[in-house]
Amino acid sequence: MTIKLTVSSMVCDACANSVTKAIHTVDSDATVNIDLNTKVVTVEATASESALRAAIAKAGHTTES
Repeated sequence: MTIKLTVSSMVCDACANSVTKAIHTVDSDATVNIDLNTKVVTVEATASESALRAAIAKAGHTTES
């Protein structure tokens, strides 16, 4: 399933990398595309949206509802 999340705390490539790593801790096969300009993360994964949000939060980033 495809999930789009806005991660307002991403400001640089290092932030994008940490978000990608966080997502991969929940679903190692997930495909992650990040647009830093819009702060939108598009994830193709089998994990639930709530699990992805929790992993991103654990990595220190903030997702918008």
